[in-house]
Amino acid sequence: MDTKLIFLDIDGTIYDHDKNIPESTRETVAALQERGHHVFIASGRAPFMVKPILNELGIHSFISYNGQYVVFEGEVIFKNPLPEQAIKRLLKQAGEGKHPVVFMAEDAMKTNTDKHPHVFEGISSLKAQYPELDELFYEGKEIFQLLLFCRDHEEKAYTAMNEFDFVRWHEVSTDVLPRGGSKAEGIKKVIERLPFDISDTYAFGDGLNDLQMIEFVGTGVAMGNAVPELKEIADFVTKPVDEDGIAFAVKELGLLK
Repeated sequence: MDTKLIFLDIDGTIYDHDKNIPESTRETVAALQERGHHVFIASGRAPFMVKPILNELGIHSFISYNGQYVVFEGEVIFKNPLPEQAIKRLLKQAGEGKHPVVFMAEDAMKTNTDKHPHVFEGISSLKAQYPELDELFYEGKEIFQLLLFCRDHEEKAYTAMNEFDFVRWHEVSTDVLPRGGSKAEGIKKVIERLPFDISDTYAFGDGLNDLQMIEFVGTGVAMGNAVPELKEIADFVTKPVDEDGIAFAVKELGLLK
């Protein structure tokens, strides 16, 4: 059996809605690894937020920050930080709109606004602590992603900033990425490094930040709980995460034969 590259999103894909990993997912990941497949996490989360999941599942490779920070077998193979001057311009506009920002680096995240309800709502949905206040955290530091806390109709005021792409992940927050950055770009770096053919790549996801990834890989799998836009472009739609969706797709696609 040929070795495949398999990329798994976290929230809504590995994690169920209570941020637990179904036992069937644990067993399936272990079985894929035993068969010699390379299993990656592919997430919008930070490296320091991904590591507990990596340890829990015995995975050593990941794409984090929606493709801006890529690790293969414990080695960083790609980094794509946001331009500092562009961050400053965004912060000026965010200040005018009274929209909080969270700065996300390799090893930590900080915020420019203390005790804001939208920051609390968004960050707590990730089962993470409210970030410490540090308005100048981005200065002289590699920042790979920002979280801009605003509602959908308020985001439009920022889209003229051509240094960034905006990908909404929460009702009150959007990811701010370098222009053209995506999980798909991270996968390209993995393929260049190994190398593998695109036909040997599989990806599983559920959200808007998975669109480019699912469209790019050889076989894109949308979870049963995925957003409609993702299901429309996926090669295969599996069951929801809490109905053993990963295990079902892996079996149907013949990845353990």
